[in-house]
Amino acid sequence: MSYGSQRGSRRGGGRGHGKVHSEKKRKSQKNRSSSKYLLETSEAPTFEEVVEKTLGRLNNLGGQIFACSPFNQYYDDWLLSLKSVLSEFESNPAVEVDETFVKERSQVIADIELELSKRRSDESAFEETTRKLADHKTLLVQTDTEYSYATQNLASERKNGIKSLTRSANDLEMELEETKNEKVSVFSPLARRAKSKKKVELERKLDAAKNELESEVKALEAEQEKLRVEYEKKKQNIKEQLQILEEKVSGSEVDGSVEDRRVACENLLKAVQALLQRKTLQ
Repeated sequence: MSYGSQRGSRRGGGRGHGKVHSEKKRKSQKNRSSSKYLLETSEAPTFEEVVEKTLGRLNNLGGQIFACSPFNQYYDDWLLSLKSVLSEFESNPAVEVDETFVKERSQVIADIELELSKRRSDESAFEETTRKLADHKTLLVQTDTEYSYATQNLASERKNGIKSLTRSANDLEMELEETKNEKVSVFSPLARRAKSKKKVELERKLDAAKNELESEVKALEAEQEKLRVEYEKKKQNIKEQLQILEEKVSGSEVDGSVEDRRVACENLLKAVQALLQRKTLQ
């Protein structure tokens, strides 16, 4: 009996100790939960704090400058960032948007999407103009090269003919000079007549050779002039097109969407501030 009483006494003591321990554990957990709730409640941002953060982010987006053209490559990311800022603002528990804000926000987003769409089309046209400009610059160089080759080929084609005619004329001049200097006896009428006849024939041939040579040279000059006129005309047309294209692409490194995006963010800033004012008055 003494053994049994001792056992019972130990069991009873164990149950009491376990009960106290469990109670302390529940209180400790409850205290931690309460502390955690109070901490979370105290750390939750107020409506004014959410507004201030949103205004800062909108200011940053409104002043954002894109790195380099084509600038439309940045439009989608910028719009996504803008919508993310608004979505985060509206989904915050401290924020309760009204119909006026939703209407203003939707209109601003629709407007900036339309403007950026127009800018995208303009930049696509600009890129096409840039390609044309590069093509015309290449064409100008090609035209110079073609003209140089054409004049060289023409001169080469006419060169042999002119050279041959020049040689014939020179030979006739030498022969005529020799004939003039040829000594004939004053007592030989036949020899004098033969010399005179030969001289006349050589002079006729020389005149014909000179005329043919002159005609060949003039033909060459005429063809060269024709090539030059066609070349100058073509080159002038290309230069005029280049000037037009260069005027179109002037200022291409300036992002035309900067002002559109700044105005959009400014309008959203006003919408957020107006919402804050309405809520404050309420």
